[in-house]
Amino acid sequence: MARPSNPLISRSAAVTASIEIIDSEGLDAFSLPRLAKHLGVRAPSLYHHFSDKNEILTEVARYIAGTSVKRPRMRPGPGWPEFFVSLALNFRQSILRHRNAAPVLLQHLPRDLFVSTYEETAQFLLDSGVPVELHVRILDGMETLAIGAVLMEAMRRPNTKSTIFPNVDKNSQPLLAEALAANDLTQKQLFEAMVRSFLHGIIRDHDLERPNEAKSA
Repeated sequence: MARPSNPLISRSAAVTASIEIIDSEGLDAFSLPRLAKHLGVRAPSLYHHFSDKNEILTEVARYIAGTSVKRPRMRPGPGWPEFFVSLALNFRQSILRHRNAAPVLLQHLPRDLFVSTYEETAQFLLDSGVPVELHVRILDGMETLAIGAVLMEAMRRPNTKSTIFPNVDKNSQPLLAEALAANDLTQKQLFEAMVRSFLHGIIRDHDLERPNEAKSA
């Protein structure tokens, strides 16, 4: 379809409106005619900025998982793991703010979304004394861990401590029920602990300087 010569809306406005529709009405309600109606334009106007619905959804994913995620402001140093912990928590917050868009992120998340920031992050790791041969392990590991854990959480209903594993039967699954009863962490705290365990495992396995040792030195 030919694109109109004069744009009636901006690309960013269309993405914002798309997120509003998905947040309030669900993904099934989203369509180009619905988006056009929300923006007060005719559907062909959207083709000035986007080739099709998939391109719009890719930009929705890019905004939610990238643009809207706050990057922590930290100086390089032995406390570098906390940079990644904060970034992961900010990523989680942004995704869970738009739970209805979780399927969009699964299908349309641009593979190069995080690569654009990795050069800066690699410099941060280098300045923090982390050997360059560990950078890919950290960056790829954090990407895999955060995306997998957060999107899986987003696809489920909001959990409390007692429903992290839903429908556990005390009679047929007594050990799991006991473990849940003994757990004192929320879903957010479990995620944070998982990220820290990954990063501190790298520190331990490769004899890097530990943050607490740096503070006491």
